[in-house]
Amino acid sequence: MMQKTFFTLAALLFAIIAFNSCKNNKYEAFNSICDTTNTKFSAVINPILTNKCLACHNNTTMNGGINLEGYDNVKANYDAVLNSTRAGRMPKDGPLDSCTISKIQTWVNRGANNN
Repeated sequence: MMQKTFFTLAALLFAIIAFNSCKNNKYEAFNSICDTTNTKFSAVINPILTNKCLACHNNTTMNGGINLEGYDNVKANYDAVLNSTRAGRMPKDGPLDSCTISKIQTWVNRGANNN
């Protein structure tokens, strides 16, 4: 009887620890949600493009015929940017993470303003 009680308590303790671990992971995931509330061109979008795209898509090289230097060029090509990043073809050094793609998509959905 004593051994059965011990195993029952051990199983209960294990279940509590496992449940709390999942609960804490959900909390951490909640805190790392992608923030797309302030997706302005100058503050968010242009730095992404500068860091990830301009080495190959600028006024001089225009790989694939796409120039992403300056707002007007970005606005004219944002469909190509979204399609290639979603498909994982760009940038060449590895695909953008889903949060970065969401920021670009949010900017486009809000009118792709030069702000």
